[in-house]
Amino acid sequence: MKRLIGTILLIGLLPLLAAAQGSDYSRGHGYFYVAPGVRGGYDEPGVATFQVGGGAEGFFTRSLGVGVDVGGLRWFEQDWFVAVSPNFVLRFRAKRDENKLEPFVTAGGTVFTGYYGNGLNFGGGVNYWFTDHVGLRLEARDSFEWEADRAHFVAFRIGLTFR
Repeated sequence: MKRLIGTILLIGLLPLLAAAQGSDYSRGHGYFYVAPGVRGGYDEPGVATFQVGGGAEGFFTRSLGVGVDVGGLRWFEQDWFVAVSPNFVLRFRAKRDENKLEPFVTAGGTVFTGYYGNGLNFGGGVNYWFTDHVGLRLEARDSFEWEADRAHFVAFRIGLTFR
């Protein structure tokens, strides 16, 4: 399991290490977040959850990139567990860097540790850049686990992003 997580992190972060200089757009950024949310399944009512984590995204073009997200998750009377999510990212950035808003969508796989198995995730949000290097990240993401009890973990993330 440690080897799998290490490989996923390496693949997700490699574009950031190999970024060329002289481009008119950002080749990547990192972020940290906290997220209240809800866990729900097909046969149970929603339960409040809390997530904390971070990630990085690297871009091959102005719009298309890959990323990795690692977060801790828990809900009432449960232990923490970790979710690792390698993702594809599509951002909608203006051609001129004067626009501070950067909407995006993301989707990919999720590996849950502990009781849960594998799943998928999808979401979207916006980065609002205060400066060239620091911004606010707002995102909604659903991580769907299909192996144990088909639970959805919907989170409303707020955090900082940096490049």
